[in-house]
Amino acid sequence: MTSNIVDQNDEIISVGELNRSAKYLLEKNFNNVSVIGEISNLSRPSSGHIYFTLKDEDGAIRCAMFKNRNINLNFQPQDGDQCLLKGQVSIYPARGDYQLIVSSIQPAGSGNLMQKFEELKKKLEYEGLFDPKNKLQIPHSPKHICVVTSSSTAAFQDIISTIKRRAPSSQVSISEATVQGDNAHISIINALDRIMKFNENNKNKIDVVILTRGGGSIEDLWCFNNEDLAREIHAFPIPTISGVGHEIDFTICDFVSDLRVPTPTASAEVVTEFNFNLVDKLNDLKIEIHKSFLDLTENLNQKIILLKTKLKSPNALLREKSQKLDNVEILFQKHQQIILSNKKGIVNDLYSELNLKNPITKLNNLTNKLNSLSEKLNLILSQKINNRRNNLDNLQKSISILNPLSILDRGYSIIINKKGSAIKSSKDVNKGENLKARLSKGTIDIEVK
Repeated sequence: MTSNIVDQNDEIISVGELNRSAKYLLEKNFNNVSVIGEISNLSRPSSGHIYFTLKDEDGAIRCAMFKNRNINLNFQPQDGDQCLLKGQVSIYPARGDYQLIVSSIQPAGSGNLMQKFEELKKKLEYEGLFDPKNKLQIPHSPKHICVVTSSSTAAFQDIISTIKRRAPSSQVSISEATVQGDNAHISIINALDRIMKFNENNKNKIDVVILTRGGGSIEDLWCFNNEDLAREIHAFPIPTISGVGHEIDFTICDFVSDLRVPTPTASAEVVTEFNFNLVDKLNDLKIEIHKSFLDLTENLNQKIILLKTKLKSPNALLREKSQKLDNVEILFQKHQQIILSNKKGIVNDLYSELNLKNPITKLNNLTNKLNSLSEKLNLILSQKINNRRNNLDNLQKSISILNPLSILDRGYSIIINKKGSAIKSSKDVNKGENLKARLSKGTIDIEVK
């Protein structure tokens, strides 16, 4: 679809067309956003893409980072990691899922600059430094504009060229300052102090101050997140405009200034807007008055048409009331059936519960359980008696086998001397010695020949 989803009015569209239109609007208006939150439900399919949910205490959004983006990651994000994401808000049309297409991920740990930024932002916001009620009105047509920046920056040259092109009658001054580095915030504070001294003893006072520099990393812009500088800007009596970095860059100075603009060039456009658009404003007012008159006429016509449609015949009104009464009756019958069904279910449940608590039922259950346990006990006792009997038979056989007298039953005998010692060798006896042979049954006196 080529038309905007907002302008669809009464047009009937398909679900796919609705999702594609919403996707177009989101990608157009949120094509490069920075979001901080906690990663959860992270998955890495074989395709190489990464899917996860980014959440905080206020909400959550599904995220997708495709393989061509995540191959350059210098760390492996895990569930529970606090991270800063950049990407484009979109919709997956096949399911209508609202999601963030991630282009980069940075960790935002306990020592991370983004966390320090958020902590200072919350602190100053709690103190009321961001309150719109305390912000000064930016002059519509300032005569003397002062820029706080470094004269060597491209941002300053863009501002000069923009003001000369759009409002050549405006006067532009610069209060030189260092806009990057550890002590840059001190240089910016000094530049603001010079402006104050200039306004004390000069008739050509400065009407508005532009605080600016070009884009960069969060480290490059960190001097604009200084607490002392933020308090200085908040207390500054001259209206200030913050034009620091690019559209996606935010600093504490943006929040305490009287106005924040996305780029340095935009700050110059704001202070020259009135002069540049004076003729256009008059034409716009003329067009707006004409449009308002047409809208008023159209609204009156619509009201007349609407009033005509409301003039219904008594028969039509009676039919509508009758149909409404029928609908109420049908609805009442449905509710009656639902209530009866619920009551029947309750009665059945109570009957089942009563049957389970019946003493006869309980006695039968206990009797069955006792019979089962008795049978089980008899079976166990029988098995144990058989096992003990088998063990006893085995022991008796072992004793019989190991009994030395059992050998005598097979025709052997034990020869002993008068001392009762068994003769093991012929060397243990002498000729004429009387010995005794013990047989399986009885003994025999023998003499050695």
